Amino acid sequence: MKQWIPYLNKAPTVAVVRLNGAIGMSGRGSLNDEAIGPVLEKAFRRGKPAAVALQINSPGGSPVQSSLIGARIRRLSEDKKVPVLAFVEDVAASGGYWLAASADEIFADESSILGSIGVISAGFGAHVFLARQGIERRVYTAGRSKSMLDPFRPENEEDVERLNRLLGQIHENFIAHVQAQRGPKLAQDPELFTGEIWLGKAAVEVGLADGIGHMMPVLKERFGDKVRLRRYGLKRPFLSRFGMSLAQDAVSGIEERAHFARFGL
Repeated sequence: MKQWIPYLNKAPTVAVVRLNGAIGMSGRGSLNDEAIGPVLEKAFRRGKPAAVALQINSPGGSPVQSSLIGARIRRLSEDKKVPVLAFVEDVAASGGYWLAASADEIFADESSILGSIGVISAGFGAHVFLARQGIERRVYTAGRSKSMLDPFRPENEEDVERLNRLLGQIHENFIAHVQAQRGPKLAQDPELFTGEIWLGKAAVEVGLADGIGHMMPVLKERFGDKVRLRRYGLKRPFLSRFGMSLAQDAVSGIEERAHFARFGL
């Protein structure tokens, strides 16, 4: 009788969402909440999946976009009662790890890079160059902090203190997120929240990951050999497929490569 009722024979389905690239980069089709949000909504809501698997390969980026995406993942998981498994490929660092930590479990390859739980701000100072060229910088503001960290003016200690304060607050938010999600799994390692990075097995030892494993073997072990995958991901904008946004794509590509280069990738 059972063979005549197809829905009783259905193998469990796992929705697979790919989170690839630097977070919050400009341009449609990039990894930010506006773009990936509808993809996540569809993955969690379509057909009651047994789980959602996140394929993560991201060196980080915007802390706000990381937080928005991570919060959406948790909200959907709790609302739909669907567990989330993260599978790290080359890297889940900084904001990329923020996304991974939004899952219930994290798996990685032995050579995957995880961590970098910190915040960075970088820039250039060009005031000496301007002075040598005989160029005078003129800035007029209403509000003494309006020109904070102007790269064409000498660095101001008050500006640096203000920036460090902001970075510290964002860092505290990052730490709170990881602690809330990983809880007792985390080791009492003094380097854990310093921006340090770990490879696969070492990441498991300090509690940043739950195990070494690749997506398909783990899913088969968890849901059986007949588990089915339903894949979701960002699509390239229509015009870019025909080379009509080459300039924007080139700039985004350079910025993204710079993010990955920080980890030797």
